[in-house]
Order: sequence, then C-alpha cells, then structure tokens
Amino acid sequence: MKKLTPIILSLLLLAIAGCATVAKMGTQVAQGTGAITEEQGESLNRATDALALTFEDITPEQEYYIGRAVAATILQDHPPLDDSRANAYLNRIGQTVAMVSDRPETFGGYHFLLLDSDEINAFAAPGGLILVSRGLVACCRDEDALAAVLAHEIGHVQNKDGLRAIKKSRLTGALTTLAVEAGRSLGSEDIKELTEQFAGGIDDITQTLVNSGYARSLEHQADASAVTVLDRIGYDPHALVGMLEEMDRRWDPKGHGFERTHPSPKDRLGKVRGTVPAGAAGAAPAKRAARFADAVGGL
Repeated sequence: MKKLTPIILSLLLLAIAGCATVAKMGTQVAQGTGAITEEQGESLNRATDALALTFEDITPEQEYYIGRAVAATILQDHPPLDDSRANAYLNRIGQTVAMVSDRPETFGGYHFLLLDSDEINAFAAPGGLILVSRGLVACCRDEDALAAVLAHEIGHVQNKDGLRAIKKSRLTGALTTLAVEAGRSLGSEDIKELTEQFAGGIDDITQTLVNSGYARSLEHQADASAVTVLDRIGYDPHALVGMLEEMDRRWDPKGHGFERTHPSPKDRLGKVRGTVPAGAAGAAPAKRAARFADAVGGL
C-alpha cells in the first residue's frame, strides 16, 4: 500500500489551512527537486483548488445526496407517520409554497414527510427534504399556519443553511474531489480516512438539526423568507405570527423539541411582527378550512 509522504502531507495541510497559493508553490518546488512525481503534483494542485471551495460551491447533486443521507439519519430515530392522505396533503401545500420561493427547484425536488412524533419540531435537510412532526401540525389551527411552517423550512433550504453547518475543515464537495484525486497516488487507508471525513459532514448537519439548531440570525432569515413567500402566494403572512404565538404558549425551557433547536418564539415574534402589516390573521376561506380539517384535523 502506497503511503503519503511527509512532503505530500505538508502540502495537503497547507491547502486545508487555506494557504492554496503557498501549497501550489510548494508543489512546484517539490516537483522541481524530484521529491514528488509530475502526476502527484497535478493531483495535489487539483485537490488544493477543491479545498479552497466553500459550501456555496457544493453542487446541487452533491447537496441532494447529502440531504438524503441527513434525512435517512433523522428517520432512524423519528419514524414517518403512516398516513397517506395526510402526507399527500402536506406535499401539496409544501410544493405549492416552494414554487413561489426564491429557490423553486432543487436537484431532487422538494419532498415533505410527516413524522409520527408528539414532539413539536421540523427539519429541513439540504436539497429540499423536509420532515414535519405530527405534534407541530397539531399546533396549526389552519392551512395558513401549516403553510407558514413549511415556508419557514423552505427558507432554510433556499438559504442553504444545512450546508453551512458542515465544518469548514471537511467541506464535503472538496473532500469528495480530494478523495478522487487521492486515488491516483494515495493508498487505500488514506482514501478510507477521507471518506470518513465525508461522513463527518453528514453528522455535522444532523447534529445541528436535531440537537443544537441553526444560529439565531439564520432562523430570523428563514422567518423573513416565509413572510415573503406567504404574501406572494396569497396565504396570510399573519399566520406565521399566530403560529409563533401558539408555540410561545407551549414553550417549555426544558423541552427537547423546538426549544432545543430554535430561539424562543418571543424572540422570533419581535422580528416577524415588524415585517408584516398591522392587523391580525383573518379567518381562512371555507374550502381551505375544510380540506385542512379533512386531511390533518385529526392528528
């Protein structure tokens, strides 16, 4: 098995540290002195370019596969709700809201799934896989409130907040490229190590979604995106205010659901109220109220 030489390791560490230019200069010197081969030098330069990327350079395809792995991980502890009618309704509302967002299309499309859990929470995996607990839907008094929940989660997908959770030291796109390049000159153990780092990126996102939550500023941005989208499509933006007021009534500082992953509803309400016109949420049209009650009223 071919091992990494100290020179190659040093150049990779320089690239990982963000010193791409210095790393490339070092590669040229190493090639000139015969310390590494031309082929190894070319591989190192490609890997260095990859490591200079940020989460914004992860391709839509990579984002989709990352999101799918994140969703699969969450589903291991949060089983889906076996209710085809409710899930079809959730998808119809979610797809409609997503169409008017600033990111109406993703590589694999948007998909929405109910979780069979009393916990009040929702998770937006990269690429548009959105999981919503039965407990959160039960907090919604009408379809506008449910649309507000979905619009907030779509805001996280639109803003690529999940990808931001990947630690910079192991950005998935860069490491995938590095692993491919490494295959040309590095040994199998080295590739195995890089692949494990890829898995670390999935874990970064999952832990953020389930345990720590996004930064407060990202939650406020997702709320602002939701207000814009609700207004665009004809749902009442006040529905987000009403939803946050309901969550505030259920707020338990020691809770293990949205209390652990989101800022307090009071904090969010302070921002959201400034973005919607004065007034209160109106009553939903009769048809809208009837289909909401028929699909998810019993949850």
